[in-house]
Amino acid sequence: MKQNRALTLLLINLFIPFLGIGLVIPVLPTLMNELGITGSTVGYMVATFAVSQLIVSPFAGRWVDSFGRKNMLLVGLLLFSVSEFLFGIGKGVEALFVSRFLGGISAAFIMPAVTAFIADITTNEQRAKALGYMSAAISTGFIIGPGVGGLLAEFGTRVPFFVAAALALVAAVFTVTLLEEPKRQRVEDVVGEEMTGMSRMFSAKFFVPFMVILVSTIGLVAFESTFSLFVDHKFGFAPRDIAIVIMGGGIVGAIAQIILFDPLTRWLGEIRVTRISFLISAVLAYCMTIVHTYFLILLVTMFIFIGFDLIRPAVTSYLSKIAANEQGFVGGMNSMFTSIGNIIGPIIGGKLFDINLDFPYFFSVVILMIGYMLCFIWKAPVDKTPRPQQEANDA
Repeated sequence: MKQNRALTLLLINLFIPFLGIGLVIPVLPTLMNELGITGSTVGYMVATFAVSQLIVSPFAGRWVDSFGRKNMLLVGLLLFSVSEFLFGIGKGVEALFVSRFLGGISAAFIMPAVTAFIADITTNEQRAKALGYMSAAISTGFIIGPGVGGLLAEFGTRVPFFVAAALALVAAVFTVTLLEEPKRQRVEDVVGEEMTGMSRMFSAKFFVPFMVILVSTIGLVAFESTFSLFVDHKFGFAPRDIAIVIMGGGIVGAIAQIILFDPLTRWLGEIRVTRISFLISAVLAYCMTIVHTYFLILLVTMFIFIGFDLIRPAVTSYLSKIAANEQGFVGGMNSMFTSIGNIIGPIIGGKLFDINLDFPYFFSVVILMIGYMLCFIWKAPVDKTPRPQQEANDA
């Protein structure tokens, strides 16, 4: 019961800031037009978020292990609130870039803290389901956020940012008053090795999954960072239309995470689930360039989010099983490689968007297929610890 309460509170605290992120998605094209921002500038702005996350993530992962999951989560939520408020009051491009920089720092604290927290309160058997719920909480925030953001935008372009800042403060209050620091599990490394610092990222058991994170993030963010601009410029979608399309895709993705993720990973293993998700995502990313009707755009978007939303929890679940006693470290590395992808993807996507609306999606297809092929050389480590059932799944 105590574990369920902690997990519920953790998911709520994670849901709220991602709801805040989702709120602002429908107003980005309007804000872009107000300030005269190009697609490349939007790409650089998104990349600024990733740069700060990249810089801080390796340290944040260690701090999560050293200073506690709860403390780092609280710091991240407060920074997120400040960043959204600054975005709301910012009248120039400079203020928006500062806001994104602070937002990246907040993400560097939040994600490793939440991932390590979940690893501490679950067993290996429970973890895939819990991480599926974690991804569903993130997706649900994006589902509800754009819809609410589209409505709030009727009262003013900046209103969604102020609401996001307030919601992050609510999450911080939940963290302080209701969440207790977890008791950390002491487990043996499944391959009989001890992680000894940053150099561990190059070890055989970590390097390929970290590259999978990097490649998947580049492909996914190149798609996502230009999506609202794509449908606005190509189809003339209003903020409300953008919200409906994103909500439809998010709903399907969240359902897949809640209902399908745990049984799929038990049946196929994390590696095969990731491989199949790459293939589905690549095919549907290409389909986005050839569909023309509102219904087909909604249909393709809905199903592409299934592939997108299964990759992240699958790799995270795999890493948590082999991370032994350094969940914060692995969470930090996960966040760091995500950040690198978040830098590369939006910049390339933004530049390609300025050349041709479809080019970011062609680029995404190529990158996602590279990820698909990379999964064929991704092998799970041999488990040297006696267990009643093998936890790591081979390809």
